[in-house]
Amino acid sequence: MLLHRDQRFLIDCGEGTQRQLLLSGLGFKKLDKVLLTHGHLDHILGLGGLVSTFARWEALPTLTIYGGPWALDRVGDLLGRVVFRGDEPEMHVTYQPVEPGPIWTSEHLTVSAFPVSHRGRGCYGYCFQEETKRPFLVEEAERLGVPAGPERRRLVAGEPITLADGRVIAPEMVLGPQVPGPKLVYVGDAGRTDDLLEVARGADALVIEATYVDSEAEMAARFGHLTARQAAELARDAGVGELYLSHVSRRYPGKVVQAEARQVFPGAVVVQDFDHVRVLGAEKAEEQS
Repeated sequence: MLLHRDQRFLIDCGEGTQRQLLLSGLGFKKLDKVLLTHGHLDHILGLGGLVSTFARWEALPTLTIYGGPWALDRVGDLLGRVVFRGDEPEMHVTYQPVEPGPIWTSEHLTVSAFPVSHRGRGCYGYCFQEETKRPFLVEEAERLGVPAGPERRRLVAGEPITLADGRVIAPEMVLGPQVPGPKLVYVGDAGRTDDLLEVARGADALVIEATYVDSEAEMAARFGHLTARQAAELARDAGVGELYLSHVSRRYPGKVVQAEARQVFPGAVVVQDFDHVRVLGAEKAEEQS
């Protein structure tokens, strides 16, 4: 689950998702967007129970499910033939096909889809990018005599102001260079990383699968998955800030996968259920360090 201001994005919906949402305390409020990476059953089966609950208890009036055509076809069969069984659903479900590029935007955030190489057609990852900002230079504003309050807000909004002594202060005089907002890249199942390098470049956080370890790289390639080392090499080469590994096979303890990744990317973390991570841009991270 990605939370941004008053928006919530559920990425994939495997078995047990509904239960985990309740146990985590996140619940169902405002959960009106589901982003599917692909159509394999372990990434979509939870939608049956989740949508059934939404419809029965009128938890949400609408739900938009984003994904490639293959994933949406499978979800359409699951919901239409199994959950609703041809009846008119008591909530409005929209199936939104995605293509590479922006799929959802607001004043503060852009969500973009990008293709991922895995087994099957129409597999996607998602990039969450906050808007670029120009920081307000408080010391410079004070030196120029700009009072705190609406005058500073107008300057941040890009409007010039006139001070009481007649001097005109332009926004450029108190705004620093443009700074990109925090960027998170989410990759579901993937069989290669060379086509992910550019989209991951400079991300503050990368969430990506690490199903296998390097000793079973041949098996990973055969089934279209990554090893922990491959994921870590992508993070290193793309200059990623933080690396979070998921989709780990039951055949390995998490500490084994994490140890392999840390040989390449020292800060790599294998995530656990209910982990909560705050993604900060480089500037904010420096301010809080």
